[in-house]
Amino acid sequence: MRHDNSVFHDLLKRIPWAVFQTLVEEHQADKHVRRLSTKSQLIALLYGQLAGAVSLREIVGSLQSHSARLYHLGARPVLRSTLADANSLRPSTVFAELFAQMVARAGRGLKRAVGEAVYLIDGSSLPLSGAGSHWARFSDQTCGAKMHVVYDANAERPIYAAVTPANVNDITAAKEMPVEAGATYVFDLGYYDFGWWAKLDAAGCRIVTRLKSHTKLAVSAEQAANEDAGILFDRIGLLPQRQAKSRRNPMNRPVREIGVRIETGKVLRIFSNDLTAPAEEIAALYKRRWAIELFFRWVKQTLKIRHFLGNSENAVRIQIAVALIAYLLLQMAKADQTIVTSPLAFARLVRANLMHRKRIDRLLKPSHSPPGNPGQMSLQW
Repeated sequence: MRHDNSVFHDLLKRIPWAVFQTLVEEHQADKHVRRLSTKSQLIALLYGQLAGAVSLREIVGSLQSHSARLYHLGARPVLRSTLADANSLRPSTVFAELFAQMVARAGRGLKRAVGEAVYLIDGSSLPLSGAGSHWARFSDQTCGAKMHVVYDANAERPIYAAVTPANVNDITAAKEMPVEAGATYVFDLGYYDFGWWAKLDAAGCRIVTRLKSHTKLAVSAEQAANEDAGILFDRIGLLPQRQAKSRRNPMNRPVREIGVRIETGKVLRIFSNDLTAPAEEIAALYKRRWAIELFFRWVKQTLKIRHFLGNSENAVRIQIAVALIAYLLLQMAKADQTIVTSPLAFARLVRANLMHRKRIDRLLKPSHSPPGNPGQMSLQW
């Protein structure tokens, strides 16, 4: 008899389960656990992300209705209180490191020259409310977390993510991010720190960002500008000697300022430490920053990181890590088929067929009907 796995089962095969089990043992996530293993917790949370479930009760009820198929997934039905406790107490590091391992494995097949990587850096705020959200207190009446992401613009996926309370500055989180020597880093004004720029520059990284209006450049050379391409000026000079009254600026070598007029008529002061690339190339790199904005929008619309299943810091970290793992699974599955090209359309098809027995590359085709028995009488109307 022909057997097709469910779409959910097919997606889960892309998780390196041996690596996950090693992480579980390393962090003792299953120590003294009697009811819900960390693997079952991950499967339940991934189901919630991919199915669009908005509450623990909805996840539990849906999984119970598919309990016969959970056996083939290596999981068991869960209780709402048990899942809530697991989200609150299990080490979130297990899920964050699984995401990092999956990113590393996905990047092994990506061949590119040194210095070709383009990484976009940004953060997105996530509102929190209710009991347990005091760790992310922003003001007397507001709580919120922030997801900080390094996004690979060429591979179209995040390669690093961190979660902090919303009152942590973007630049504070950026200083904890890993730096890849020779890569290009593109970011906005939230990462305005000459010391951090100097660290990237010392690592041989190309920087593309913006200058604030009050930052004056001591111009030493003017280069030809292509006004037909929206380039108003192209200057080389030095940043101010001090970042603040009491701090000397470590970014003391010649840098570049490019004036770009955008569609609204506003003029942007694009900054870079690349003195030789065409101004149009630098401007195009900064424009690519829009890709990470689209990533945040897609994740918030398609996955579940705007409504949290638990408000504790651990539960929020787990949910965001699982959402990013779900994003990688969808991206990998989409790459294995050619019928559906839109990421959003593909995610919707997966959601609609999640527990159906279908192949990933046949989501748009009707399910196979069981073969008829020639010895059985059929009625026709």
